[in-house]
Amino acid sequence: MGNSPIKQHIQTAEKTGVCQLCKLGIKEFPEELQCLHKNLRTLDLSDNKFQHLPSYIGKFDNLKNLSLSNNKLENLPNEIGNLKKLEVLSLDNNHLTALPSTFTNLKHLRTLNLSGNHIKYFPMEICGLTQLDVVDLSRNKITTIPDGVSDFQAMELNLNQNQVSTLPESIASCPRLKVIRLEENCLELKAFTPKILKESNIALFAIEGNVFDMKAFHNIEGYDEYMERFTATKKKFN
Repeated sequence: MGNSPIKQHIQTAEKTGVCQLCKLGIKEFPEELQCLHKNLRTLDLSDNKFQHLPSYIGKFDNLKNLSLSNNKLENLPNEIGNLKKLEVLSLDNNHLTALPSTFTNLKHLRTLNLSGNHIKYFPMEICGLTQLDVVDLSRNKITTIPDGVSDFQAMELNLNQNQVSTLPESIASCPRLKVIRLEENCLELKAFTPKILKESNIALFAIEGNVFDMKAFHNIEGYDEYMERFTATKKKFN
């Protein structure tokens, strides 16, 4: 590939604050980008082939949008927690199994995409991030949602195509959660307790493809209260 394509992108990014280096077959994070660490606001390195991020990623502390989709990342450095202005982080279709503890520092994060990784445990590091709107954890290997999820602040949670078999009643305490997607998991009807259906703010359960008949879901205790929220939300957007 040579350095000329990257050099051209860097020259443009110095003026715009936006650098797009996707689909270039890059196997390592380009060291040349370090000169942009003060003014780079958007960095797109999606559709490449690198397995690791260098620790100096933490120097890019003005980044608001970082896309690392469709690479081979196996882990993230602790220094990613230094990106305190980050609002959108795309990590879908990598090989990640967990998040570093420093992830709790990403206080301005609004959108997080972790779809299509190898995550087995619900990442508690994202709970307490008060600016979160949407979290996509679809197509992972998550089996349980822990009780501590009551601190989860996002409005939408996508857990489609995992292996979730139970729901903690503490999910009813999530203050902003309006949409939860649990299609193609291992949920039984008893997972949806009256407390979850009656007391939560959830206005959309997307739950097709689990181990129960959807008609039976319509007959369980709390379904009417859930449908009141669903209908009220639908009217609001029509």
